[in-house]
Amino acid sequence: MAVQMKRRYWIAAGVLSVVGVIGVVAWRTLAPREKTDDAQIAGHVSQVSARVGGAVAAVLVTDNQPVKADDPLVQIDPRDTELAVARAEADLASAEAEAHAAESDVPVASAMATSGQHIAEAGAGSAEAGLRAAERDVDASRAKLESARARLTEATANATRASQDLKRLEPLAAKDEIPRQQFDAATAAATVALATVASAEAAVGEAQANLEASDARRAQVVQGLSQAREQSRAAATAPQRIALIQARAAAARAVVLQARAALDQARVMLERTTVRAPAAGLVSRKSVEVGQVIQPGQLLLSLATLDDIWVVANFKETQLSGMKPGQRAEVTVDAFGGRTFDGRIDSISAATGALFSLLPPDNATGNFVKVVQRVPVKILLDATEHPGAVLRPGMSVTATVFLR
Repeated sequence: MAVQMKRRYWIAAGVLSVVGVIGVVAWRTLAPREKTDDAQIAGHVSQVSARVGGAVAAVLVTDNQPVKADDPLVQIDPRDTELAVARAEADLASAEAEAHAAESDVPVASAMATSGQHIAEAGAGSAEAGLRAAERDVDASRAKLESARARLTEATANATRASQDLKRLEPLAAKDEIPRQQFDAATAAATVALATVASAEAAVGEAQANLEASDARRAQVVQGLSQAREQSRAAATAPQRIALIQARAAAARAVVLQARAALDQARVMLERTTVRAPAAGLVSRKSVEVGQVIQPGQLLLSLATLDDIWVVANFKETQLSGMKPGQRAEVTVDAFGGRTFDGRIDSISAATGALFSLLPPDNATGNFVKVVQRVPVKILLDATEHPGAVLRPGMSVTATVFLR
């Protein structure tokens, strides 16, 4: 009895397995789908071009050679850019020296302006006090001169009177009509009067000399006061001069920044003389040779990436009604004898392929003919499918999308 039950169990399991397989096959066969053979493998193809011009010194890769990201591909003669770097370094050193000198002038000018202003103010005050003293000295000397002239006038008058008295007494003395003592007294008085005149004249000369000296000293003080006032006015413009020096220092710092930027640019250009791979892939369409003179932007070679590929299937617009991203798809590759790769719809193009062509169709004509358009559908393949098969961009495939 137990053997019969076990036999029935296995028979039922086998029947269920066969039914399940038949159901899966029937579902895969009869499930609604859309198919197109207008499809091909697509991938990233990087166009490698030169960023700087010059003669090619070395080509470090060959056609179809696998390379890694940042591997050197082409070496351009770096001598011109090395000279540009050296010139930029010299310009930067010169600009930094000028900026240092300009910045060091700022505190010196500030200190000199501050001290110069104090000195000018003190000098102007001292010169004004000296001028007042000199003017008082001139006034005193002029007063002394006037006094000396007055005494000279008085002494001259006395001398004239004594001389006249002596002349009147001389005839009388000769006749002995007057005492001799009176005549001698008149003679002495005339002599004293003449001496007094001489002394008064000397006093006038001295007073005149003192006045001239006082005038000279006052002139010197006036000149010194004028210089002090000029220095004070110059000191008053010190903030403007300091601002000018600070502006020159700022301009020198800006020149340093420009020179540093020029040096960085020269170093970047020197680094770009070595053309490197932007990504991993296979070298294709190499069109550069040693000794060739290339220009910036000139295409040198292409890099085809085999790790990140997808399928672009061009379905008719009448096939898109049930399609949406995420649906399962199968891709049959002609190059591998009909092997299939599983995948899923990633996205559907926003416009037909004809609209993105070089010459889009213009239907606003009298000879319009309705043509069914095709819309590109991007299908991503499962990375684990068929690891031994190397899919290359451009291969023809047949794409099938399962709508449910």
